Amino acid sequence: MKLENERLCVEIAELGAEVTRIYDKKQKAELLWEGDPAYWKRHSPVLFPNVGKTYHNTVRINGTQYPTAQHGFARDSVFKCTCQKEQMASFLLVSNEETKEVYPFDFELVITYRLEGPALQVAWEVRNTGNETMYFTIGGHPAFRFAEAEERKSDYILKFPGKESLNYILINQAEETVDTEHVYTLALEDGCCAVTEEMFANDALIFDGGQFDEVWLCRRDGTPYVGMKCAGFPNFGIWSVKNAPFVCLEPWMGRCDNIGFHKEISEKPDINQAAPGERFEKSYTILAGN
Repeated sequence: MKLENERLCVEIAELGAEVTRIYDKKQKAELLWEGDPAYWKRHSPVLFPNVGKTYHNTVRINGTQYPTAQHGFARDSVFKCTCQKEQMASFLLVSNEETKEVYPFDFELVITYRLEGPALQVAWEVRNTGNETMYFTIGGHPAFRFAEAEERKSDYILKFPGKESLNYILINQAEETVDTEHVYTLALEDGCCAVTEEMFANDALIFDGGQFDEVWLCRRDGTPYVGMKCAGFPNFGIWSVKNAPFVCLEPWMGRCDNIGFHKEISEKPDINQAAPGERFEKSYTILAGN
């Protein structure tokens, strides 16, 4: 499925309602990672009903333990396209017997994409169609590829407009969940820092506390290449693979578990909830650069 305007050409798959291509006509660049499995087979998966991993790959809901998979099941589920126009499309995933084996709630998940000039808005709507409060995290995971084949991470910088420094935490590799005991500082100069291979030696950098509303992947001279507006997101991940020619900018509403978390899902930090009949809505915007 294709959306197109004077600036961008976007392709979306019904599997995972995943954006698989963002082509910027002005920069003449493929902005989105092509999914080469040599590094990472995905492009821009939707993470639901859990972002990242849960502690020991289980979640407790109303006293019952359920198994979980990293980043949830939505990214591997087939959505139904419910609306398609030249510059907008919506996709629907409805709970079923298979989803209830690992996540016992009745829900509808709607993902809507809208093009406007150099911007692609990604909107999530989670509808509780059941008779009990449902709990979840949800996130984006778009990977932005470098403009030229020979470019490396050292050819790019990250820019956080107006910020002097940021705090981040890391995933404990043995536990595969977050170590909140050790907090690190990302020093910035004029809101910028270099992108390096060493930056991702311990998986993603995780920023809690809604520390920024906007982030850009820029060329080394500071020219904006691709960016994201993400106001109101409490968590954000930045990730890549060793020697891979892409960087992921990941806006999250909630994230993977802390090490040792084994309480009810309702007690999880930054958990989202929707009462029976209620709708949860959130969006972010991907922006092509100069």
